[in-house]
Amino acid sequence: MSCFQGQLASWVAPAPVHAVDKTQTIAALVAEYSTALYRVAFSVTRNAAEAEDAVQETFLRVLRHESRLGEIRDYRVWLVRIVWNIVLDKKRRTKTRPEGEDIADHARALPSGDRAADQTVISSQERGRILALIDRLPAREREAILLSAVDELTTAEIAAALGTTESSIRSRIFRARRELAILLEKEGIPR
Repeated sequence: MSCFQGQLASWVAPAPVHAVDKTQTIAALVAEYSTALYRVAFSVTRNAAEAEDAVQETFLRVLRHESRLGEIRDYRVWLVRIVWNIVLDKKRRTKTRPEGEDIADHARALPSGDRAADQTVISSQERGRILALIDRLPAREREAILLSAVDELTTAEIAAALGTTESSIRSRIFRARRELAILLEKEGIPR
């Protein structure tokens, strides 16, 4: 096929390459970031179903704004910001806390391995108590420590997600850790 025939073929029946690229990009984003986004959502909601809903809503918003995909510099930070806003908005609207513990939530949190069942349960309970103590921290410090410790974001990523400076994030994390250490000591939980 000559160069001219190739051009003519592309003019006559243009392939929707742009649409295919965006679909592949979104599929890649889901594959790469859905677990991290679930952890972010779960760290706030403490409910598996709500966390899953928040992740789904995040990708629905990505689909609605797919034309902006080319403008995004760091997909991870962008997606974390979206899921973070979704769960906080939902939490503000409902203003309720989960009353009971869902066994499915514990099953997701329990690590697998060669640990004895009683040690695993104790570890899960301690993790729950620590997360409850984190909930008692002031909002800004709680956000920073959750994104840092639970979701393993860097200070730069947290600053971008929360729309503030890195030095502010470092200060928030420091204050959160200091306050958490005091709360842990009061509760008698070993550090």
